[in-house]
Amino acid sequence: MILHTQQAIDQQEALIVITGKKTPEIPELPEVVAEELKRFMDEKSDFHTLTLLGKQYVFVGEQKTDEAYRVAGFKARAFIVKTAATVCIHGHKSTSYLLAEGLLLSNYQFLKYRKEASKEHYGLLQIDFTAKIADSDLIELDALLKAVSWARDLVNEPVSHLNATQLAEAIEAKGQEAHFSVTVLEKSKIEALKMGGLLAVNKGSIDPPTFTIIEYKPKKATNKKPIVLVGKGVVYDTGGLSLKPTAGSMDSMKCDMAGAACMAATIYAASLMKLPVHLVGLIPATDNRPGLNAYAPGDIVHMYDGTTVEVLNTDAEGRMILADALAYSDKWKPELVIDAATLTGAAVRAIGTKASVVMGNADKKYFKLLDEAGMETHERVVQLPFWDDYFEEMKSKIADLNNLGGPYAGMITAGKFLEHFVKAPYIHLDIAGPAFLEKPQDYKGLGGTGVGVRLLINFLKRLS
Repeated sequence: MILHTQQAIDQQEALIVITGKKTPEIPELPEVVAEELKRFMDEKSDFHTLTLLGKQYVFVGEQKTDEAYRVAGFKARAFIVKTAATVCIHGHKSTSYLLAEGLLLSNYQFLKYRKEASKEHYGLLQIDFTAKIADSDLIELDALLKAVSWARDLVNEPVSHLNATQLAEAIEAKGQEAHFSVTVLEKSKIEALKMGGLLAVNKGSIDPPTFTIIEYKPKKATNKKPIVLVGKGVVYDTGGLSLKPTAGSMDSMKCDMAGAACMAATIYAASLMKLPVHLVGLIPATDNRPGLNAYAPGDIVHMYDGTTVEVLNTDAEGRMILADALAYSDKWKPELVIDAATLTGAAVRAIGTKASVVMGNADKKYFKLLDEAGMETHERVVQLPFWDDYFEEMKSKIADLNNLGGPYAGMITAGKFLEHFVKAPYIHLDIAGPAFLEKPQDYKGLGGTGVGVRLLINFLKRLS
């Protein structure tokens, strides 16, 4: 996508005019368009469209919130014809940026397997702004769009085309493009490290697991100790021997690696933007199936750090592979460890798809910055209590821990299980609600949303 400032608007296929107190005078417009615009402003409407002599005009009234401008961008995308290659946005620089963000996020399509893709494809290639938006802001917007789109692609890709090895290869390719290091540990190395959680979940699969280590280390990083980002990479989840009901719950389980997509795409965006922050990413990946020598309820698993875990439910597999990665993070003695995972249905039942659940033992300043980032990007987070009382349910009578907990507050007990394996300050993000949408939700779209990327980039900018 080409994004740049350009004063001339006569060459654009579509013009979006944002009205409001800070909107400068409109350059010369056809008389009928000017009349429509005046009528629109007099009526103080929110949204109006006009097509004249093959050119499209979208009038957007002054909105009450930043998010409303992003949603207006989504509405504009629905109006602009699919074949339009260029759009000009006229208005104040801050509102123009927000509207462009919503428009371009709405421009995402996953048409890889559709026969009529060429007819359905959006042709938008360039957005021009009449406002003088800083080049650095345009570079940032472009990087975010690339990263979110990539994360959505990964989540939307079925396991038939994205197993653990292919996920690692996709991350390697982005590392070469954006110049960050990627090391992929194959099964033999994972066995040598005794990552029992990852190996146990993988026992039912014919495809081997991978453990991908990503590092972005700029020369002038502001943090002396790295921030480690851990993403759950279950590329497909049947529930294992604790099989999920097939109707309405298993077909979308290609999304169970949305945490991995989020963390890999966050580092990709940070590298493209050249953020001055040292990041390490850890991506344990496998599918979870009931075949071969699949791990079973009642099994005892020896984890990477020596902890023994009694398996009570093989569908609580995400915490098993994350635990090994979280324990491995101590190798870097990090400032902070953050994980992201589509971990529990309890999180969805608690707050739905409008936000992610967050908890942890890190200093309050990190949660404050994360909350502020969530409000600014509208990828909001809801912090839940993280009292030690919840950990009691994770203790086993025949092993150190069990992997299930009780019937209540499952998102918190899962977080307490994971905390056991982390030595550094820790934040847990359960993104099960907003990571994958069964029904379209404005610019977030249908299917994979790429949630967490914009949130974490904003958080890292505040932190650095």
